[in-house]
Amino acid sequence: MSTSAFEHISPAWPGRAPWGTARRLRAWQQEALDIYLRDEPRDFLAVATPGAGKTTFALRVAVELLHRRIITRVLVVAPTEHLKVQWAEAASKVGINIDPGLGGSMRGRSKEFDGIAVTYAGVAARVHHYRARVENFKTLVILDEVHHAGDALSWGDAIQEAFQPAVRRLALTGTPFRSDESPIPFVTYEELPSGAKQSRADYTYGYAEALRDNVVRPVIFMAYGGPMRWRTKAGDELAANLGEALTKDLTAHAWRTALDPKGEWIQSVLKAADIRLSEVRRHVPDAGGLVIATNQTQARSYARILHQVTGEKPTVVLSDEEGASKRIEDFSGSEARWLVAVRMVSEGVDVPRLSVGVYATATSTPLFFAQAVGRFVRTRRRGEVATVFLPTVPVILSHAALLEQQRDHILGGRKTADEDDLFAQEDLLMEQANQDAKASDDLLGEWEALESVAQFDHVMFDSQQFGLNAEPSSEEEADYLGLPGLLEPDQVRDLLKERQRRQLKRQERQDKKEHVAPEVSLHRALETKRKELNSLVSQYARSRGIPHSHIHAELRRQAGGPPLSRASTDQVDSRIRLIRKWHTGK
Repeated sequence: MSTSAFEHISPAWPGRAPWGTARRLRAWQQEALDIYLRDEPRDFLAVATPGAGKTTFALRVAVELLHRRIITRVLVVAPTEHLKVQWAEAASKVGINIDPGLGGSMRGRSKEFDGIAVTYAGVAARVHHYRARVENFKTLVILDEVHHAGDALSWGDAIQEAFQPAVRRLALTGTPFRSDESPIPFVTYEELPSGAKQSRADYTYGYAEALRDNVVRPVIFMAYGGPMRWRTKAGDELAANLGEALTKDLTAHAWRTALDPKGEWIQSVLKAADIRLSEVRRHVPDAGGLVIATNQTQARSYARILHQVTGEKPTVVLSDEEGASKRIEDFSGSEARWLVAVRMVSEGVDVPRLSVGVYATATSTPLFFAQAVGRFVRTRRRGEVATVFLPTVPVILSHAALLEQQRDHILGGRKTADEDDLFAQEDLLMEQANQDAKASDDLLGEWEALESVAQFDHVMFDSQQFGLNAEPSSEEEADYLGLPGLLEPDQVRDLLKERQRRQLKRQERQDKKEHVAPEVSLHRALETKRKELNSLVSQYARSRGIPHSHIHAELRRQAGGPPLSRASTDQVDSRIRLIRKWHTGK
């Protein structure tokens, strides 16, 4: 063991392990550390929202255990090669030398190191080798993003076999566990009355708590919908509005059409996101943006679009390949505007200056979405706000609305009806999301995108929706894109309400002009009004989880009149005014 891990012990803190010269833990990290040192558990599961500082907490545990001679080695298991390097860099700052083994071979590693970093796949490939290591040395095994141990049965079995002899095991996660039948090794489960088994964390620190403590940034979601048109394999042309209640196949096609680089939708959204980034950089000069793409081809195309928009070539990270870590590191330390990636920056990669994101991928699982949003919430100072641009796809909007909810890993069945409905709701969303993702992949070669048009739909913040449909480059869209880059959560909420009031006044003035001097035939004007009402109903239905038909029925009950198909212009206007009030909470 190198002496570097012990060379800065302060006399004022006898018996304490070093932590640089002035590094202090956040309140939650200190609380979790106190519990760990008090209970001295062999296994400990810490669940903390992305950006809260799980790595810092784990390394402090490692330093304490090294100092007390409870362990002599540290072994970090991470999901990717890049995260191995990130762990090694973070550990070096606290005097622990971790070898990330970039060459892939275990031979020839220097004895100067206090430990190693490996991937879950690497452990599965050399189970007996790693078991021998933890048998020969008193080892702390840190399982970073431990839910990956459930990605494959072989991985879970490998982790169980390799690290059973370890003196201590510290499991970390920042995203919801998947709902599997396969328990994750070294995680404690409790049986529920229904017979299902629920994971029990030893310490939990959620997004809502982190936001309250100013540990993470508040997230503003900007949703864009619009009409899509595509051609099927049979040659039929179909059209649908992104965000409408559609079958899973139609949703998949409309979503893919929106993401097609040749279409207007993604180009408009990327331009809007760059406008937002420029506004943020007025207050945070080094703020950066990240586009998460579905595949390498689209990532390159999005990079070309951003180059045309900004005049600056984005950094492109296509996969977990040689040189990718260096490109991410260079981007993190620069003031470059945009990073475009496929999957690599979805989890664990620390680029604190990322402030604006575009979710331009058809991946729809709750786990991936939580990982992706986690890239934007890391805070550096109070007041920083994150903005993520989303397609108006119901399952993605549901994930955004559930961001602040926490979920345990459920095994062996569902909860009973009298238990928390959130679990059943999220299980259903996850199942549907996985089906949608598979359907999208299966249909990739069976459709051709023809046309996509972007429309600003709404802003979601703190599980509330603000704003109404608007065209790109309109005053309404500009109001929301122009929010200051430094705001406290209460200020964000107040400004969004003010922007919505402004938009409603503009719309009311426009409605009066159209009523006084109509320039189109009655049937076309009525058709436009019905579409506007249906759009508002659709937005309200998504935000409240209520069927469209129930909302239409309540509008008719309160405003009076016949069904929408027979309602007059004045009757439709009355319902529009009423549902706008519902949107604003009046």
